[in-house]
Amino acid sequence: MHLPVFDNAFLRALPGDPEPRNFARQVEGAAWSVVAPTPVAAPRLLAHSREMAAELGFDEADLASPAFAAVFGGNALLPGMQPYATNYGGHQFGHWARQLGDGRAISLGEAVLADGHRRELQLKGAGPTPYSRGADGRAVLRSSIREFLCSEAMHHLGIPTTRALSLVGTGEGVVRDMLYDGHPEVEPGAIVCRVAPSFLRFGHFELPSMRGDIDLLRRLVDFCIARAAFEWNAPHLAGRGEALHADWFGEVCERTAHLVAGWMRVGFVHGVLNTDNMSILGLTIDYGPYGWIDAYDPDWTPNTTDAAGRRYRFGWQPRVAYWNLGQLARALSPLFADPAPLQDGLARFATAFTDADRDATARKLGLAECRDDDVERMRALHGLLQVHEVDMTLWFRALADLDPQAPSLQPLEAAFYDPGKRAAGEAAFMDWLAGHAARLREDPLPASERRARMHAANPKYVLRNWLAQEAIDRAHAGDLGGVETLLEVMRRPYDDQPGREHFAGKRPEWAKDRVGCSMLSCSS
Repeated sequence: MHLPVFDNAFLRALPGDPEPRNFARQVEGAAWSVVAPTPVAAPRLLAHSREMAAELGFDEADLASPAFAAVFGGNALLPGMQPYATNYGGHQFGHWARQLGDGRAISLGEAVLADGHRRELQLKGAGPTPYSRGADGRAVLRSSIREFLCSEAMHHLGIPTTRALSLVGTGEGVVRDMLYDGHPEVEPGAIVCRVAPSFLRFGHFELPSMRGDIDLLRRLVDFCIARAAFEWNAPHLAGRGEALHADWFGEVCERTAHLVAGWMRVGFVHGVLNTDNMSILGLTIDYGPYGWIDAYDPDWTPNTTDAAGRRYRFGWQPRVAYWNLGQLARALSPLFADPAPLQDGLARFATAFTDADRDATARKLGLAECRDDDVERMRALHGLLQVHEVDMTLWFRALADLDPQAPSLQPLEAAFYDPGKRAAGEAAFMDWLAGHAARLREDPLPASERRARMHAANPKYVLRNWLAQEAIDRAHAGDLGGVETLLEVMRRPYDDQPGREHFAGKRPEWAKDRVGCSMLSCSS
């Protein structure tokens, strides 16, 4: 097997837990604990990302070898791997949850690419760690398929994300109560190998700050800045002391703003935006009870745990991200003599999100630029889409086919779920389309450029929950073909793919209230 070069800088730069035994406990004064994956009965490669495999230097022979499944199923290590779990805390649903940590994620080490960039390889579902809090550290096939597919789908949508190298079946059962309703079942187990330059989260900085361990906080920040400056190609992150920390925090805020604006553009709902699920590098991280908007609804969340308060609903994601950044600012405040630089960083989030959202508005509507009246026009459209149950993805994709000289609802018919609501809204939609057509007629973009611009902003294919569920159902029956096909479709989300109309359809009726489609939990 090809052997990547590992250089585990995180372990060298930051203090580790001196306790070598693996049992649940509070870990003080350390950023990580040594822990080995727990071997499984029969590791078998179920799916892989050819792009990630190539980036890491694995060829087809490597992927087909039992040794590959053994390593990425947790049964063996490559030379240079030093497995560990990291220590962090977090705010969950707005409340401080104290120490959390990698409860079922075990990092194998940092692979160094030919260009010097680093990729941390992390197994999710590889067994218990000191941070498991009594849980088994395992993951089930259904949630592992969802994480594997969505990691890659988001990448191909152009939205910053952790990646997925492999999906390995364990040959073992895992007991889970999917909806926490007292009906546990044995499900097939699986392990995803996740890949990122770093898996550091906001919660990594919150925990030492809350504990008053300012030395560890400072060392974490300095390590992260060095990693971020290289991965982001940000040479301006090169000063010293408080000024450097301020520049870095502002960059985190700005990148988080662009990330969330990307989610809003494509209709993605993360589902559980706790501070421990926010990447310090501005990546989408932790694919649990996520979902894509079908019928447009800013109040929708796929997370049943959040059903009462809907804190993490689609339309609230920008404000929740801002709140989370506020908690990060509070954690970092011991490093600052004056809070003004942190306040400036938070202001950068607001400015960057507004700019990114306006840019997305212009591109989604096919305009050269977004004026103030275009913001209002988009807001009015969102209201119509919500009231009249219109599919967000289908509407914006079809809007590119509108004739500005003779606007009509005809190209948009397939986006409506309810004929009665469509009929009730026809006059209002025609008024909106007439105004939009007038705006297009005065816009300088040629028709061909406008269409290309809209297609590049409005995906035709997104990983709707019902599509993922179809692939999961087939996998549970022993057929991984649905996973492979769906992965292939999501590689080109902005392109028309003849013969794959099924994957560009609106939500079928059977999926409207089905567990796994409209209802998900953090159970995995």
